[in-house]
Amino acid sequence: MPKIDLSAVPARKGSPYPPPFDEPCATRVRRRLGDAGGLSDFGVNLMTLPPGGWSSQRHWHSHEDEFVYVLEGEVTLVEDGGETVLRAGDCATFAKNSGNGHHLINRSAATALYLEVGSRNPQDLTTCSDIDMMSSNADGRFVHKDGTPYPGQR
Repeated sequence: MPKIDLSAVPARKGSPYPPPFDEPCATRVRRRLGDAGGLSDFGVNLMTLPPGGWSSQRHWHSHEDEFVYVLEGEVTLVEDGGETVLRAGDCATFAKNSGNGHHLINRSAATALYLEVGSRNPQDLTTCSDIDMMSSNADGRFVHKDGTPYPGQR
């Protein structure tokens, strides 16, 4: 089993969301560990979330289960049923096609570090709960819920 050199894994800061939806996620940093290890069936990301940062827009997946494990710090999980604080050692799961939008916000004064794990189903459609946006794994475009592309999207 090959060891992944974390210092060699590119750190991707921010979000590919179209403006202004990218702003709350501008400080997040993602390292794609699954890609670095050559995985194709599921993804594993090491996420760094500074104070005030959001992991994503609140969303749910049609064909993808997700798992989050907090390694350091504290984040607030926001979902349809309310908010839950997750600290180091806590984890959460999000079943595919639940319709229960979720995301993490770092409301603490310290940087949080967590793992996110999910499948890479090409049929997956990500639907944002609070805004008029969705995207498909098949093409990666961000579109309005009626299918109209956002400016700058192909």
